[in-house]
Amino acid sequence: MTFSSRVAWAGNPYFSDRLADRGWRITHIPLKKSFIDWPHIVEACGGEPSLFILGDRSSAPLLRGVERFPCPTVSIFVDTHIHSWHPLYAQAFDLATVAMRDHLESFRGRLLPDDRLLWLPLFARKDDAPQPDVKQVHDLLFVGKVDADLTPGRHRFLHELAEHAPLTMLRGPYRELFPTGKLILNESERGDLNFRVFEALGCGCCLLTPDVGHGLRDLFTDGEDLFLYPPGDVRAVAELTRRLLENDHTRHRVAASGLARVDTSHRDSHRAEQFENWLAGFDMTALATERLSRASRIKREFLNVIYLHLAESCAGTDAARLYLREAKSS
Repeated sequence: MTFSSRVAWAGNPYFSDRLADRGWRITHIPLKKSFIDWPHIVEACGGEPSLFILGDRSSAPLLRGVERFPCPTVSIFVDTHIHSWHPLYAQAFDLATVAMRDHLESFRGRLLPDDRLLWLPLFARKDDAPQPDVKQVHDLLFVGKVDADLTPGRHRFLHELAEHAPLTMLRGPYRELFPTGKLILNESERGDLNFRVFEALGCGCCLLTPDVGHGLRDLFTDGEDLFLYPPGDVRAVAELTRRLLENDHTRHRVAASGLARVDTSHRDSHRAEQFENWLAGFDMTALATERLSRASRIKREFLNVIYLHLAESCAGTDAARLYLREAKSS
């Protein structure tokens, strides 16, 4: 199967632009607050697509009858550290990718065979690039949300660290802010291998990031491409910061190595190529036929569990009624 014909892509576009560079004809379909169904997708595409892709946008499931979509389907899961229902939802698709490698195990042993699951890490985007003319005015810089209510662990960690290290916390466009730091600090509120790792390295920065697993040590080498610290360890970060601020050569060397590793293996163009090559190894039409033959089971054993839970968790709302109606539908 080739994807020069229509491809429907709902939700977060991720590396879809790089697939378009490779000849894919993609129609992007936004996910709002109500279900979208197959007729909606056909209308948006101007005809039936040859492939449907769902890009995780960290929202509740909003696809009506996805288990019965007649074309091959693929889901791209990223926020598995937030949404425990993702492994169940994946069973309604022909193929699924998972960004957090340590969470792959929770997808296995269900209906979707292991070979139809792929670890597909996050990435730096095409526009993440060094800005060598920008002056580095911050010793240790964190860019992102720091909120006592929404990110309490991060808030506590960073404010404690600020008492022991020259930390600056900013919010704003990271591509403009990262180059202003001699050292870029990453923190992972929920233990995920987040985009900030790839973005900082893609911008040519020297990065300090928690050792969270999810294949991080297979993607990058500690002390060569970046620096790892035990999650939540204020003293370790403070000492590492002190040592690196005293050694310009080490900072520059590691920043250059991290950028080279990203340029070689971890940009959106690399993920697009991996994704395309993976799909090429399957008879996609046969996968869709197999899924359609067990659509009732998928709905009964996996999707209804999600819909009923969501209906209960937001009881009395329009969303609850929507999910309850979907669970009762045939």
